[in-house]
Amino acid sequence: MPAQGPAQQPTTELDARYSSALNPRPGAADVTATEWDAAQRQLEAAEIFWVSTVRPDGRLHVTPVIATWHGGMLYFSTGAGEQKAKNLAHDGHCALTTGGNSLTAGLDLVVEGTAELVADPAVLEEVIAAYEAKYGAHITSAEGTFHGIGDAFRKGDAVVFAVTPATAYGFGRDNGVYSHTRWAF
Repeated sequence: MPAQGPAQQPTTELDARYSSALNPRPGAADVTATEWDAAQRQLEAAEIFWVSTVRPDGRLHVTPVIATWHGGMLYFSTGAGEQKAKNLAHDGHCALTTGGNSLTAGLDLVVEGTAELVADPAVLEEVIAAYEAKYGAHITSAEGTFHGIGDAFRKGDAVVFAVTPATAYGFGRDNGVYSHTRWAF
């Protein structure tokens, strides 16, 4: 079970092989790695993530989820009988991705780690508060898409997973200047 603690500061590295640093265009030589603080702000703000898990037979399973970045970890939930929960029970390795779909602007993020089931009631309450702060009326309003999710967490009708990053990647695009950042934890 994950314990709340101070968020790790990763090492940050620009991968010039996939950045515009090798490109002769004007401004390309000025490409720098994306700072982890900028990536964290995007993780905090992103509404939709895609979680990738591995089935017992090795096939991939990818599905959208809502998630919250809290205390240096990404938290997401699912029904106990859903495919991603079954996959994670077999193999906790997973990746969560978020970003945009523009070719010329934005920052796409991939967070790789191992998902751990959250059972500690105090941590669940923190996650519920983080979800409510982030998703607001989607969770707290009776008309909200995910209304009652906090009670579902408390009753065990939905399981919550914490993913502590092992490695993360950022793929930045800014008017034709591209960067590929790797963060190692």
